[in-house]
Amino acid sequence: MNQTVTRMRKRRITSVELAKLTGFSSATVSRAFSPTASIKKATREAILSAAIEHNYQPSAIARTLHSQRSRLVVIVVNTIANPCEAEELDALVHRLQDRRLVPIILCCAAIEDRMTLMRFASTYHVDEVIIFSDMFSAEDAIRIFDGIRPIMVAVDPVDEPNVDSIEIDGRFAAAEIIEKVVNDGRRRFAYLAGRKSSWIDQKRRDWFATALEAHGLRFEAFGHGDYTYDSGFKEAVLLLRRNGIDALICGNDVMAIGARDAAVRLLGRRIPKDLAIVGQDGISMAGWDCHDLTTLAQDYDVFTDKIIQLIEFDPPEPVTPRRIKLQCFPRWGATA
Repeated sequence: MNQTVTRMRKRRITSVELAKLTGFSSATVSRAFSPTASIKKATREAILSAAIEHNYQPSAIARTLHSQRSRLVVIVVNTIANPCEAEELDALVHRLQDRRLVPIILCCAAIEDRMTLMRFASTYHVDEVIIFSDMFSAEDAIRIFDGIRPIMVAVDPVDEPNVDSIEIDGRFAAAEIIEKVVNDGRRRFAYLAGRKSSWIDQKRRDWFATALEAHGLRFEAFGHGDYTYDSGFKEAVLLLRRNGIDALICGNDVMAIGARDAAVRLLGRRIPKDLAIVGQDGISMAGWDCHDLTTLAQDYDVFTDKIIQLIEFDPPEPVTPRRIKLQCFPRWGATA
């Protein structure tokens, strides 16, 4: 005999019923669930205690209809498998949650129909949109998330008038790294890039290429990985066997770690005596004693602070787009 098992849920009471039970007004009950609302501590504790006892949960949907704010923040990234993006997201998500904002993370790298994914997210009446991905343009964000001024994180200036932006600039840090490596006697440079279609990676390569030109040098060889350890290991072997390279600049730290292991374990190179290796991103793992990588880094705390400032700045009237430029810096290790 087939039996249907139905999971029974305890009925949740309404805010009106909770107000009657506690003896407070509905407005006071509502303020008790708002972290920033002005209310006596004892009153808040009494209402929250009664809510737990009687299985009351405030309705986010109802609050959205009342305030016209959902407190939802869409964050568009390429992937969360990349340690750099994962560390950025970890810092940002915690800061958003501290402010009772709810992040919705959309990963674009493995999705062909990205526009449908974005349109689906836009149906949730989100309050903010933060674009980290180079696969999703400012124009697309404006069109899909109508009425919201997106925040773009980019390595080029953003000209779109309806977008706020944070520009990541690594030119000066790249020049400082190249000057040190050249002064150490390096003359034959190679660049190990990530995804070929990445304009972020192209820009990063340009920072270092421009710095080399100032010394009358250029990249003599190029490799193409995919930002993974394995691709860094494999491509480094090919680059270093074919060319008399004595300095390798990598598109991210993970590939640089793979390249370092290949150079030492397979080719017997001494780092940095025979070969200087430089990464980019400044992830925590690159600073471990076992890697101790020289890298072009970002300050994730400052970066997150600036995003929060853009979100919390709420002028009474529309203002001109806000442009923030953040400089990268060299984080010196034992590889260069």
